[in-house]
Amino acid sequence: MKIHEIREIIKLIDQSSINEFKLESDGTKVTLRKSGATETVVVTQAAVQAPVAAQLAVAPAPTVQAVAAPVVAEAPKATPVAVADDANLHKIVSPMVGTFYSSPEPGKPAYVQAGDKVNASKVVCIVEAMKLFNEIEAEVTGEIVKVLVEDGQLVEYGQPLFLVKPE
Repeated sequence: MKIHEIREIIKLIDQSSINEFKLESDGTKVTLRKSGATETVVVTQAAVQAPVAAQLAVAPAPTVQAVAAPVVAEAPKATPVAVADDANLHKIVSPMVGTFYSSPEPGKPAYVQAGDKVNASKVVCIVEAMKLFNEIEAEVTGEIVKVLVEDGQLVEYGQPLFLVKPE
């Protein structure tokens, strides 16, 4: 595993609500743990070079700074009645942390849009995690009421992606 891959994993975990992450691949073990504002990174590899291990061990924990954004007044948006009553709607949630893609390839039409009918085995999106593209199925037969995330957006484990009105 290369150092830039480990750094990318650290960024993804830091942006998520995951507190612990473990990965074993080709003799390399990566363990990430967050506790409060600190982050611990442990990398062990059968043939790891000492400078790489030392560089990771000395790397400071990332700090988060709050930045005040300008306040922009907007008119309240009308919410459709069907979405307001989401107690009767099924939520399709992300099974992992990753990047949400609404279509199979850039420039291709989206798998589903609001108003589309789906069955339980219909692929509704892709969540990409560490270069693995995972197809997410609808899990229920019904109509897509709302797409809750945008194409290319980072999603977290358990985050709702779609609202479906079951049949």
